[in-house]
Amino acid sequence: MIIDTEKWGEIFKTLSRHKLRTSLTAFGVFWGIFMLTVLLGSGKGFERGVMEGFPRVSNFIYIWNGGKTQIPWQGLPVGRNIGFTPADVEAIRKDVPSVGRIEGQNSVGVWGGSPPYTVHKSKNGVFSVAGGFEHVEDIQSMKIIEGRSINALDMKERRKVVLIGKRVRDQLFVKGEPVLGENITINGINFLVIGVTESLQQGNQQQEDEKVYIPNITLRYAFNQIGWVGSFMIIPKAGIHAKVTEEDVKKYLAQRKKISPDDKGVFGSFNLQDESDKVDGLFIGIKAFSWIIAIGTIFAGAVGVGNIMLIVVKERTREIGLRKALGATPGSITLMIMQESLFITAVAGYSGLVVGALLLESISRALSSSGAKVNFFSNPEMDFKTAVVAMVVLIVAGVLASLMPARRAASVNPIVALQDE
Repeated sequence: MIIDTEKWGEIFKTLSRHKLRTSLTAFGVFWGIFMLTVLLGSGKGFERGVMEGFPRVSNFIYIWNGGKTQIPWQGLPVGRNIGFTPADVEAIRKDVPSVGRIEGQNSVGVWGGSPPYTVHKSKNGVFSVAGGFEHVEDIQSMKIIEGRSINALDMKERRKVVLIGKRVRDQLFVKGEPVLGENITINGINFLVIGVTESLQQGNQQQEDEKVYIPNITLRYAFNQIGWVGSFMIIPKAGIHAKVTEEDVKKYLAQRKKISPDDKGVFGSFNLQDESDKVDGLFIGIKAFSWIIAIGTIFAGAVGVGNIMLIVVKERTREIGLRKALGATPGSITLMIMQESLFITAVAGYSGLVVGALLLESISRALSSSGAKVNFFSNPEMDFKTAVVAMVVLIVAGVLASLMPARRAASVNPIVALQDE
């Protein structure tokens, strides 16, 4: 590929004659791309920060007993307490087609009552105990920082094993003391520590890090809760929205427990997919807003480039006329003006992209090196696909900015132009 040094020399010479005007015009394009980079990168950091606190399973459902019946039904009076049993778990698993997975969950000291007394050697504390199950960390938004999680064999064999939050570990164990494989005593019952967890939840981390998880079936037998289940954790089958499964299960329970379909306060429920959909919508809105603001700024800068190119064309009317008189085609004149316009927008835009990316990288490194955890914000960055799209927008803006000046230059009448003073 041969570079036309003479033509590029003319471009630089033309732009250098108006340094201030060219710089201010280019700054508009620079600022637009810079804003786009920073806004989208910060939005990505915000999204990551929020999603780090979300459970890895984002469509689970919790259903619990919300209160007494308020409407008589099929000859049964109001004021009935509706409890859940292990048989209900099996019935839902068998009879509700939209349910992919269901687990019962019990607790001690979580929903009222006194948390049990927990001891390890000479240290002790009072911590809430919740029923766990396989992959409970994905549901409760935790990570295993030592050891392992509860598995299917723990459930099947009713093993007396526990996952403890890191604040439980810090209170019961001396720093540096082995934790895994050690026994702790909860209300006089020995349990083997198999893992340590750290909560990823925003704003509720301390409470979760002071919790102990025991296989739910073990908890029921150890703490005299054999005949009942406190709540259900449900995951829909693939392709089914959690709201659909939530309504299916509540309708089935109403039929099974003989509750009026209009008695809405008996079962409490929560499905995370509704919240996840709202968060997804929020981030889509943030991205759209960022693109609208940035593209508006980029095209405003492009208009400035177009204006300066119109001035350049006017100042070079005599030169353009001479070129055409010597045989230059309208196409070559158009290409010359478009090259100058694209050069300004490309250099300014790419500079804005690089400076914005460097700023985001600096912020990300500063957060990582300091070890500080900023709630709802983590590792801002501009992804490659977005950068490519930004450069495409930039090139389109540059082409559009050059069209009018290029057309005007191409339409110059050589005879009139040579008479121009």
